[in-house]
Amino acid sequence: MDINDIFSGCAITIPEILVPKPEYNLKKWAVVACDQYTQDREYWNKVSETAGNEPSALKIILPEVYLEDAGKAERIASIKETMRDYIGKNIFAPAVNGFIYIERKTSRGRMRKGLIAAVDLECYDWKPGSTAPIRATEATIPERIPPRKEIRKEAPLESPHIMLLINDPEKTFVEVAGEEAKKESGGVCLYETELMADSGSISAWKLTEKERLAKLAVAVSSLAEKNTAPDGSKFIFAVGDGNHSLATAKAVWEDYKKKGAGVNHPARYALVEIVNLYDEGLTFEPIHRVLFGTNVDTVVKYAAGKLSAKISRAEGFTGGEKAVKTSGAGDKGQTFAFIQKETVETLTTTDTSLAPALLQPVLDEFLKENPAVKIDYIHGTDEAERLSGQEGAVSILLPPISKDNFFSTIAAGGPLPRKSFSMGEADEKRFYIECRKITE
Repeated sequence: MDINDIFSGCAITIPEILVPKPEYNLKKWAVVACDQYTQDREYWNKVSETAGNEPSALKIILPEVYLEDAGKAERIASIKETMRDYIGKNIFAPAVNGFIYIERKTSRGRMRKGLIAAVDLECYDWKPGSTAPIRATEATIPERIPPRKEIRKEAPLESPHIMLLINDPEKTFVEVAGEEAKKESGGVCLYETELMADSGSISAWKLTEKERLAKLAVAVSSLAEKNTAPDGSKFIFAVGDGNHSLATAKAVWEDYKKKGAGVNHPARYALVEIVNLYDEGLTFEPIHRVLFGTNVDTVVKYAAGKLSAKISRAEGFTGGEKAVKTSGAGDKGQTFAFIQKETVETLTTTDTSLAPALLQPVLDEFLKENPAVKIDYIHGTDEAERLSGQEGAVSILLPPISKDNFFSTIAAGGPLPRKSFSMGEADEKRFYIECRKITE
């Protein structure tokens, strides 16, 4: 069987991937995922200063910190015009007709391996109960899709922060791709660069030779068979990061189909980074909650009543690292830490359900009863601690989720509650580098 047929049977297609020519400064080009630092305009101001007038992915994305700002329509129009400008001025090197293997070193001493590929949106479904080869890991909020569609529809380029997990304990796919890519190139990188804001570095190697791609086709086909349910459905990829971005890509493709787009239209596919669930450099970090416009006593008393939880209180110190140690998960229950300035209160419950599944419904009820209070979801303990120092802000620290039985949990029960986990801290997230044309 042709390798393209094998890949398509496993929800993958071989894309044409664009990266800037070597003469452009990749440190200024590469920008962290748009859904990070959503309460930190200073971070994004510094990103803008770093990019300056050079070509940069910053100019073809819309950081979510600006989603509610005036002038969004003009900004989106500028994004699409800049994409066309970058294509017209040939800032990209000749396309890589294959995959790109990457090694991402973070400032925390970890190294994550990934494979840049394209997946078939016909093989993805985010809805609960899905038996598609690509499934959501967290609840998708339909209301979050339309604003993102405005950016993607009719855009000539995509640049992904989507990361898909593959269930490969024997390390037969991404890791083998790395070995083959380095052999193909004789060890010479396609690109390598430090990343801005002290976020580590990244190196990449292309993988285009047919014989080497064939090895990956066999490997992913084998993994698909191992992850086949009794009903014949295959669970090949779980969306680790960028669930709403992938859902947006799916929605845009559905619109294209309604307008008569052909089956091979480039919008049918989405560029992603595939990561092995068992990669030692991949950590599952909790996503913390921050409430704005309330106080810690009010929130804790409300949550304790709903969860039948015990309250303990400490004062006189700051420090998220100390506070986060008081949050935890185990066979005997869950513990949550609530911090506001120098006060830390903890709730302990005997319920052993997943922490987000316990807490999120309570917070949803609290917000409904207190419409003036707002919520945000924060990646990183340091950022949650910083926000807890603001007037009227309460940070709620959640424990992490274990990788054990991750795929089987999703397969059996569907997506986890929204914002259940984060793959790494904020500065370890995927940076935009690669692009792909999505219009004909």
